[in-house]
Amino acid sequence: MSTRMVVLSALVAATLVTPAAEAERAGTGWFTSWAQSQQHLAPVTLHDQSMRMITHLSQGGSAVRIRVQNTFGKVPLTIDRTTVALSTGGAAVEATRDVTFGGRRAVTIPPGGELWSDRTSLNTAPGADVAVSMHVAGDVVPGRHESAFRENYLTPPGSGEHTTDTGAAYTQTVQSTYVVSAVDVFNPRLKGTVVPFGSSVVDGVGSTNCGPGCTELGTNKRWTDVLARRIVAESPHQPQLAVANAGISGTTSAVCPRTPAAFVGLDALARLERDVLALHGVTDVIYYYGTNDVANGCTANDIVASYREVFRRLRAAGIAVHVTPITPRPGYSDQNNVDRHAVNDFVKRGSDCSDTCSSLMDFEQVLEDPVRPNSINPPYDTGDGVHSNIKGQQAIADYIALDAIA
Repeated sequence: MSTRMVVLSALVAATLVTPAAEAERAGTGWFTSWAQSQQHLAPVTLHDQSMRMITHLSQGGSAVRIRVQNTFGKVPLTIDRTTVALSTGGAAVEATRDVTFGGRRAVTIPPGGELWSDRTSLNTAPGADVAVSMHVAGDVVPGRHESAFRENYLTPPGSGEHTTDTGAAYTQTVQSTYVVSAVDVFNPRLKGTVVPFGSSVVDGVGSTNCGPGCTELGTNKRWTDVLARRIVAESPHQPQLAVANAGISGTTSAVCPRTPAAFVGLDALARLERDVLALHGVTDVIYYYGTNDVANGCTANDIVASYREVFRRLRAAGIAVHVTPITPRPGYSDQNNVDRHAVNDFVKRGSDCSDTCSSLMDFEQVLEDPVRPNSINPPYDTGDGVHSNIKGQQAIADYIALDAIA
């Protein structure tokens, strides 16, 4: 081969190494685009049946990876086959693609463990619903995120493997998410993932409430969903963030004396590694905790100490922390409100959590009733005095200045 041909061949080879290929070879370009944190075992035993869990992506890409968990399992959990596909509504899907783990179709997750899948080519767009279908041949008690705020799907027990079925085999519904807890997308054009981290106000309680007697299931109207759509719509020509929700209803920032048994071990520090730091491309956290801390007997000192330690670990990981004050609740005692306002004074001082966080996101001023400041503004109240309805979720998301997050 002549010198000229060698040079030309080298130039051709170089042009074939696209920025995307270079990013993947370097292990970058992956961002968590959807998450629902595991919180306990489901009250069911699956037997030789298939699950179809619908995941709503905040950003799209050219490939996906999924995380499966057995966090609360006492025995190994074997998944015999997994597929992914674009959802077309309900349990129906487009053509499925096999998902492998270390090159194998079947995977066993040890007790307390988790695994990320291999890369699976699948073109997705922001807001796409991706169906993750899993077959378990034996008896399995799956871990779950309790409130999916949508329907997910099961085949009947003993019905066998239906991960490639177009949808008809999935005759049972659940409103929890089993086993799968995160989905990554490969998209080097993204600049990071923001993780809202907290309790029910992050999880999405109230986001299906469209008024008295009105419920919208599966319409993705959490404030975190609205934020994701704002990012896509309002900065179309700039590198964007994905949004991965890490809320679990009923949880606390600190370890509190009256925490119900179901939530022990789910405080912010206990789940920080699993539910935030183990996700991919995380650049920002929106920290929305405290309402349950006060209600479960934590003092202001307890709460502030937990904030400081969580923020320290996040900042050590290079993650910006944006914190909201504890929002009002009419059932608080006078002492509860003394503690709430003491925590909020710490959070608001200097607009940087007393030099421990990057910025303040004052959702308290969005939600509080101007007439009764210890209550939620009635147009935003679900009726329980604690959670925001769809209008309130929209108001929270609209309040966030996009240039405040990286």
